[in-house]
Amino acid sequence: MGKRGSRSQSQLLSTLTKKQKKHLRDFGEEHPFYDRVSRKEAKPQICQLSESSDTSGSESEAESEPEQVSGYHKLLATLKNVSEEDEDEEEEEDSVADEAEINSEGDDDDDDDVSVEEETAAVSTERHENVALSADSEGKDGEGPPGTSQQESPEEFTDAKHETLFSLETNFLEEENRGSSSLNASQDTFLQHVNKELKEEEIQAVATNSKTTHQLKWPVLGQLVFSSKFEKLETFKPSKDVDLEALHLQKPLGSTWAKTNNQFLSGPKKSSSPFTPLQKELFLIMNSYQDLFYPERTALKNGEEIRHVYCLHVLNHVLKANAHVLGNNSRRRSQKLGVGNDDDFRDQGLTRPKVLIVVPFREAALRVVQLFISLLEGDSKKKIIVSNKKRFKGEYGSDPEERPPNLKRPEDYEAVFAGNIDDHFRIGVAVLQRSIRLYAPFYSSDILIASPLGLRTVIGGEGEKKRDFDFLSSIELLIIDQADIYLMQNWEHVLHLMNHMNLLPLDSHGVDFSRVRMWSLNNWSKYYRQTLILGALQDAQINSVFNKYCINFQGQVAVRNVLMTGSINHVLVQLPHVFQRMEAENLALVIDARFNFFVNKILPQYRDAVMSHTLIYVPSYFDFVRLRNYFKKEELNFTHICEYTRKSGVSRARHFFFQGEKQFLLLTERFHFYKRYTIKGIRNLIFYELPTYPHFYSEICNMLKATNRGEEATWTCTVLYSKYDAQRLAAVVGVERAAQMLQSNKNVHLFITGEK
Repeated sequence: MGKRGSRSQSQLLSTLTKKQKKHLRDFGEEHPFYDRVSRKEAKPQICQLSESSDTSGSESEAESEPEQVSGYHKLLATLKNVSEEDEDEEEEEDSVADEAEINSEGDDDDDDDVSVEEETAAVSTERHENVALSADSEGKDGEGPPGTSQQESPEEFTDAKHETLFSLETNFLEEENRGSSSLNASQDTFLQHVNKELKEEEIQAVATNSKTTHQLKWPVLGQLVFSSKFEKLETFKPSKDVDLEALHLQKPLGSTWAKTNNQFLSGPKKSSSPFTPLQKELFLIMNSYQDLFYPERTALKNGEEIRHVYCLHVLNHVLKANAHVLGNNSRRRSQKLGVGNDDDFRDQGLTRPKVLIVVPFREAALRVVQLFISLLEGDSKKKIIVSNKKRFKGEYGSDPEERPPNLKRPEDYEAVFAGNIDDHFRIGVAVLQRSIRLYAPFYSSDILIASPLGLRTVIGGEGEKKRDFDFLSSIELLIIDQADIYLMQNWEHVLHLMNHMNLLPLDSHGVDFSRVRMWSLNNWSKYYRQTLILGALQDAQINSVFNKYCINFQGQVAVRNVLMTGSINHVLVQLPHVFQRMEAENLALVIDARFNFFVNKILPQYRDAVMSHTLIYVPSYFDFVRLRNYFKKEELNFTHICEYTRKSGVSRARHFFFQGEKQFLLLTERFHFYKRYTIKGIRNLIFYELPTYPHFYSEICNMLKATNRGEEATWTCTVLYSKYDAQRLAAVVGVERAAQMLQSNKNVHLFITGEK
């Protein structure tokens, strides 16, 4: 990392402690999305919270002062081994590469001659078995992978000043709120859910019971599959009209929701219903406390609309739970000692955190907190207290100057990567009546907002001294938003999180066991936890998490709409598509079967020099490493681009491929996801595996349009698939055509004429 450093920098390095050097190694790279290092001091973000809550009486004056750049951070900036290039990312649209840069850098194949063992170790580092995504990529091509987080302060900040103000043990329900709570309503789904007492026989039967399913079609959500492993399976249809009073929203949500959600309401129905048709059906399922898997949440279309409705559900749940606790505090205070049944006051879990919201980037966390403030404030002239708000805005906001001014990417890319895209964060939020405490300690928080990586570094792994997952023991509502993005970050973090949900805590953390619900003491919390998984696609790994870890006694609801048309219809170039079917005995052997089929059947057809300009699209990084090492062993004329490649290496690889100096180009899916570069010069296209995102298929195929040299007649496109790729195949070619292809053992040839 210090090859370009001077002697003075080496001397400064020698003065660093071992802990500082480790921190420098783990977090010394900026997020590769920006592609260049900015020496400027970070400016405050542009996303504004509610104006009415812009001032907080609980913030210190020190929080309003701009932070000074320390000598440690100045040293860190001088040690970054990143190319100081001022050209913007759009250079690939105008010219392929700079010859001078190519000649001076040399061949990139020599930069990363890495063995399989070294690559496996590097990927293990990527999975953060020790601390976090490592930025030390000397064994790879340079920069840290997409998802490498911004550096954090050595000691994570938590708010220690407002503990008493937001304590549930020492506060009581305000006089004005007594009697106005919906907790006394017999039809309140919150009370029905938490007061339900399961029997031990029912819990034991879950392990042996087969899942009962029932299908219904709703007007907006479409085809729904209700399922449950408990004997009673409850299904229902949406009502035409939604009455806010019938939903039993906790005060003040009933009055503030209409204003907060006003931007999505239009037309003549604006005054009649406070929900959009999609929001209405989603909230009915959420409010029934059933698990939900919704695979049609996209950042470009309905992302914010769905975020609004699940934030309403979160606040409604937290406010009701806290009102229940504060109300019981008042009742206990008014009663004499020894009078009353202690079981009447069981209203808590083993730890305070009730809700966990998993989001991929800091920008998403910022928007969630912004919605919380809007929902608590509304039109009220009485301002709510938001502690540490300025610090939060500075750390989770973004500066528009950090983004290249003429960066042109697809609209869905702009929507996903808007704002601050740091993916290593976690923050506790405490909500008490009309006050919000940001940066609350986890065990004093009601809501936790975090990324999978931020949680992974706290949960830790087996054998680590510093690890903690007790705060997950009493989570009653888990929301995994934008689940598809975690497939591009590190899905192992999601699995690691799910394996540590609702376990018995190792420490009591000062809990009053006389107030803990019996089903929580019995370690049955996982049967009461509601899980909402929201993503943009149907994927086998996401389905596996939903089927394995979502065992709520209320049941599960999954949206299972069939895609009649595939993304292949959006291919604009005249291109023959050949789908090559490979056979595998079982799912565990698919990886080896695909590699052997490619090496023995596909690759020999492209070894001839006539089949030059061949792009091989590889979704899995493990498959990419295996193919790259095989190409090196066979001494094939190739180059490669992955998510770890430096910008200079990307320019060289694209130039060599465009000029025909390299016959093959290996390209990973994660690189395409984070960069969306247009690769010019493609004549032959091979999909080693069907892409995770269906629209990536048409995007890659349409790159052939950029060549326009009259070689259209020689273009080819080959796709490898097996019977285990049914979902991805249906998303690309359509469900009817996919069914025919899976039933037949023959290869399929399709010719797309293109759209004008």
